[in-house]
Amino acid sequence: MAHAARILLYFLFAGIGLTLIASGLMWWFEASRRLARALNSALGKPADAVIYDLDGRKAAALDFTAGDLAIMWKTGAQGLVFAFDEIEGAELIVDERVVARAQKGEARRVLNETHAQASRVTLRLMFDDVHTPEFEVNLFGDVSHNPVHAKTAAEAVRIGRKWLSHIDAVIKRLPAESPSTSLPEDAVASPPRKPSSAPAKPSFNDLPPWEGNDDDDTNDTYGDEKRRDGA
Repeated sequence: MAHAARILLYFLFAGIGLTLIASGLMWWFEASRRLARALNSALGKPADAVIYDLDGRKAAALDFTAGDLAIMWKTGAQGLVFAFDEIEGAELIVDERVVARAQKGEARRVLNETHAQASRVTLRLMFDDVHTPEFEVNLFGDVSHNPVHAKTAAEAVRIGRKWLSHIDAVIKRLPAESPSTSLPEDAVASPPRKPSSAPAKPSFNDLPPWEGNDDDDTNDTYGDEKRRDGA
């Protein structure tokens, strides 16, 4: 009888151990935690702001210190990290209608309503990237009891408005690109020309005999003729 009791205890402890292990694995591989680990690994530190879309297995995070925005999908299996200067803007979409926007080169479109009765709230992030020009995160719409999700449409709109403020602040703090001032082809400065020097005045000995000075006796034969006459 005692032996049977010991066997039952062994099975009981084994069952409790397996339950704890299974619970730990479920906690570790829970979607929001997997996405959070992937975001922190991509940014190299805990994110300063995070939004989740567990139904789409997606998330996005901001790192204000390094100036990066990370996006993850497929529960963190794939992702990208964008520098702040690669962010083109963001839009808040409520029931398929853009209600607020912050974008480069445009004045911010401010949100004027809370949209408490909305059925779906989505944040669209836009990037200067050919392969991934935009990334959408659903903030509200599907029923979820996960604490990382907004419980009401008004709360989701508030989260989306806060992220729009982050993106707007990022865009405003980026240095303005100075337009290139290219000169037309005919305005390109040519190499400075060397001043043309006047020809040097010829020396007296370089003159032909017929252009010599009459007062000069270099080519005068009068003295020779006088000496011959005297001789």
